[in-house]
Amino acid sequence: MKLIKFCIYSISRIFLLSIVLVSCNNQSKPTKAIITPAKLIQYVDPMIGTDKMGHTYPGATVPFGSIQLSPDTDTIPYAVDGKYNPEVYKYCAGYQYDDTTIVGFSHTHFSGTGHSDLGDFLLMPTTGSLKLNPGTESNPEMGYRSRFSHKTEKAEPAYYKVDLDDYNIKAELTATTRVGMHRYTFPKTKESHLILDLMSGIYNYDEKNVWTFVRVENDTLVTGYRQTNGWARTRTVYFAMSFSQPITQYGHAKYDKTPYKGFWRKFDESKNFPEMAGEKVRAYFDFETKEDKPLLIKFSISPVSTQGALKNMQAEIPHWDFDRIKKEGQEKWNTELSKVQIVASEDTKVNFYTSMYHAFLGPTEYMDVDQQYRGLDMNVHSANGFTNYTSFSLWDTYRALHPLFNILQPDRNRDMIRSMMAHYYQSVHHMLPIWSHYANENWCMIGYHSVSVIADAIVKEILTGKEAHEALAACVQTAQTKYYDGLGNYMDLGYVPEDLNGSSVSKTLEYSYDDWAISQAAKKLGNMEIYNMFKQRAENYKNVYDSTSGFMRPRLSNGEFKEKFDPLDTHGQGFIEGNAWNYSLYVPHHPKKLIELMGGEERFVSRLDSLFSMELPDKYFEKTEDISREGIIGNYVHGNEPSHHVLYLYNWTHQAFKSHDKIRKVLTEMYKSTPDGLGGNDDFGQMSAWYIFSSLGFYPVAPGSTTYAIGSPSIEVAQIQLANEKTFVIETKNQSAQNVFVSHIEHDGIPLKKPFITHEDILKGGTLTFYMSDKPNPNYMNFN
Repeated sequence: MKLIKFCIYSISRIFLLSIVLVSCNNQSKPTKAIITPAKLIQYVDPMIGTDKMGHTYPGATVPFGSIQLSPDTDTIPYAVDGKYNPEVYKYCAGYQYDDTTIVGFSHTHFSGTGHSDLGDFLLMPTTGSLKLNPGTESNPEMGYRSRFSHKTEKAEPAYYKVDLDDYNIKAELTATTRVGMHRYTFPKTKESHLILDLMSGIYNYDEKNVWTFVRVENDTLVTGYRQTNGWARTRTVYFAMSFSQPITQYGHAKYDKTPYKGFWRKFDESKNFPEMAGEKVRAYFDFETKEDKPLLIKFSISPVSTQGALKNMQAEIPHWDFDRIKKEGQEKWNTELSKVQIVASEDTKVNFYTSMYHAFLGPTEYMDVDQQYRGLDMNVHSANGFTNYTSFSLWDTYRALHPLFNILQPDRNRDMIRSMMAHYYQSVHHMLPIWSHYANENWCMIGYHSVSVIADAIVKEILTGKEAHEALAACVQTAQTKYYDGLGNYMDLGYVPEDLNGSSVSKTLEYSYDDWAISQAAKKLGNMEIYNMFKQRAENYKNVYDSTSGFMRPRLSNGEFKEKFDPLDTHGQGFIEGNAWNYSLYVPHHPKKLIELMGGEERFVSRLDSLFSMELPDKYFEKTEDISREGIIGNYVHGNEPSHHVLYLYNWTHQAFKSHDKIRKVLTEMYKSTPDGLGGNDDFGQMSAWYIFSSLGFYPVAPGSTTYAIGSPSIEVAQIQLANEKTFVIETKNQSAQNVFVSHIEHDGIPLKKPFITHEDILKGGTLTFYMSDKPNPNYMNFN
């Protein structure tokens, strides 16, 4: 069997390479596909990263879909006795691969985040005696949860299946953009139940539910909503649920502590009463089931109303054909994955296409089929002329995910910016989003990185004309909101003082970069007044550099540097999710000036070398929940985003080749095709976007620039289908696991003289050829 697979792989590789060569020699007629007719979804493994660090989920969803229908494996509370419970961190996506029970299947999830919310509308099919509490993993029989085995579990794009062992039920899930579809194959029994747990949620606590409401419209249709106060403090999600067969009976239990019952007490609300309302409600619906007739459920959500949820259901799944929805969802995934087609080792293909899959999970669409959505002002708006998106994890995704979209998803990225602008106009603060989801700003993390996303789109001419000028004005307004997170002091002093605002060095550095991004957008649009203003602000990183220690260092409001300072420590040193060793290299917009600031090229290269070779003692990260030894090489912390550009800084020296083996080391050691295969949280696709770019051989060190730094690709051939219908091909000669160094590069047959390529180069199409070797070439791109 292995020999057969090897022969097939070898023949297909020769065939694909020949097609690439033909396409290179005939650029006027670029080939449409180098991998046909293979279904690329076969290389996607949604289980990758579902351990305690990766925080991905394995359930059913479509590209950028509003629905993420996925299993939740425990009900860990956010707080115990009023104190944060560290165990909850593992459940940011609701699922942990090592767990042995499933609580149910909820319809909304974040992918790869380091904080969480959502987990709305958990459904759980059961049989036998009715149980309305979830039970515990150690005693699942005490509640409605069920044991399960990975042997019967299957996860694919747009499809998830598992056997619920305690009930002999086969559960299958699929989805459209706004509707989740369940197929439950029960045994023959008159005691089949479907639990709707409106108390369940991710990062849950006693007072998180503000209100829940359910209406039984008829014997096959249920509607309602859930309002929560969590990471998003005014979040309301509406639903409509339709069954393929009639309910035989239904009811609910209420767990509210409210003493006032009103005059509803004249009714027996617990059974067959068509209205259910309260802070804490669990409902059930009973059916008579047969082995050969699965129960199907369509569950639609809306940000606006139950009527909107019904419209979504009627528009997206007007039938009961589960297999058709699965097939259509997988076709959508295959279309998106086909935007980059590669020849590579099997492990690389699995990691690459799973990264593509994770990169296209969000941001998610946030509007009904009639384009209505709830805005930041809590009013209902219409997305006229664009698709409205939500869940912007911008501190993470501005670095590589949105630049990736500018190549592979430019139309979507433009609409994401339009969504940010809608947020801006609805904001009482007149600010672009920081970290927003479900009509809420949650203010998570630092910087104002919407401006980076916007600037990158402007300089790459994805956002143009009046829209671009209006977006620039929004960037400027956001960057001048003095009461936001130390920004006033930053504007007055040129840095954020640590004694007045924590994480001060990180904020100063990130504000400086964002200001540079604004300057580049202004320059592109010809607004030299704004350009000069923010060009000057972009130099503020110099104000926190301590030449004595050689590190960026927290500075106080009196101008002095903080005395007690440990450059290896992440906590209390003026940084967030990073230490001075890593964050001192965060000047992505001025690498040459940073090199000069740190004493010149020789000292800078030595510093980079030391970062990857030194040892970081456990005490510096053992209390940091989002980093483990697996996410670190030396003192280089790949599991957190501030370091993602650092490997490419060698390109601004005479020793650019030194990045090559390190990039390949990260690609192979921090990304593996296992549930614990990610070296950190995927962070809504940022970790995956880094992998995609780096596998292809280039990376956007400073979004807002049209220049990409070149590294060491891990693929043999890659073909990028561009939105302008042109094709950009990347090929490697002598590629292998040992040949990690690039000896030289040609672009359409012309040798590159510098280790950079531009966005314009990519959009023109053509071929970038890497010649690989097992030894570094000291003369590789040897320029100043």
